[in-house]
Amino acid sequence: MPIIERDPWRRQYFDGVACPTDVSIPTDDPDAWSLQPRHRWVYDKLRIAESQGIECAPHGVAPRRYPVFSKPIVNLRGMGLESRVLADASAYARHRRPGHLWMTLLTGAHVSTDLAVQNGTVRWLRHAVGIPGPRGTFDHWVIEASPRPALADYCRAWTHAHLAGYTGMLNLETIGERIIEAHLRFADQWPDLYGPGWVDAVVGLYADRRWHYDERARVDGYSVVLFGPHGRRYRHPPPDRVAAIRGREAVSSVQIPFDETRSPRAHAMPPGGFRLAIVNSRSLSVGRRARRDLAAAFGVPVVLRAATPRRPRTG
Repeated sequence: MPIIERDPWRRQYFDGVACPTDVSIPTDDPDAWSLQPRHRWVYDKLRIAESQGIECAPHGVAPRRYPVFSKPIVNLRGMGLESRVLADASAYARHRRPGHLWMTLLTGAHVSTDLAVQNGTVRWLRHAVGIPGPRGTFDHWVIEASPRPALADYCRAWTHAHLAGYTGMLNLETIGERIIEAHLRFADQWPDLYGPGWVDAVVGLYADRRWHYDERARVDGYSVVLFGPHGRRYRHPPPDRVAAIRGREAVSSVQIPFDETRSPRAHAMPPGGFRLAIVNSRSLSVGRRARRDLAAAFGVPVVLRAATPRRPRTG
């Protein structure tokens, strides 16, 4: 498939999309790294921090002041592995690791931004924020219709300065309007919420090196997540039950994001729960009702979380 999607539950967004056989579009970081040798440096988080004048260094060079944030310099699978705040020199000494960096601890909104980049110039972008659940989970994501002008301007300026010649999709994670991670792909959890024709525009960007998207009026989108307790072996709900939920008004897709033939331990899941389903919807209330019904199909409870943005966890 020219659109390289490793997760079978997300291929629904790309099945039937016309894409030239000689064009490869990544949706996962290892594929993006392989396909973009000139620009793969963005996966070096030390260079990302340095490019913005953020105080940072690899472990082995001690911080001059605390607290700082520590994380792997490069990690294409599970980007936050062993990431933590280091409050003082003793914490730094305990958690010093090969291949890790420390950097200034940032504060502010934690935002994920997808950008369409044409020859180093941003032609389209959209922001998303996560609403927290317990212990590393997200209750839901809000794909925002409203702009964040200051953040958008910062992302545009950084991209223009550092990704000259790049054409393709880009995802930037920011805290307090500073970039903490960059990915040479888009967020493949909710491309259906960007609007009709958006995936076709992505294909055109890679195939023709031009961005053409007839975007109509934006509305907020919601990607609502169902988690179940760890320690169980889950099975997929009956396909007709999932199809009935997918067919509801305002629901654009349902993902069952695990392989029931594999051990639960073979899935990368947060400490707070096993990810069972994701409902993408143009209505938060509709998405939550769909989650409730899927929870009943799985035999698990749903505990709703307060709709407040996740506190920054990384720097």
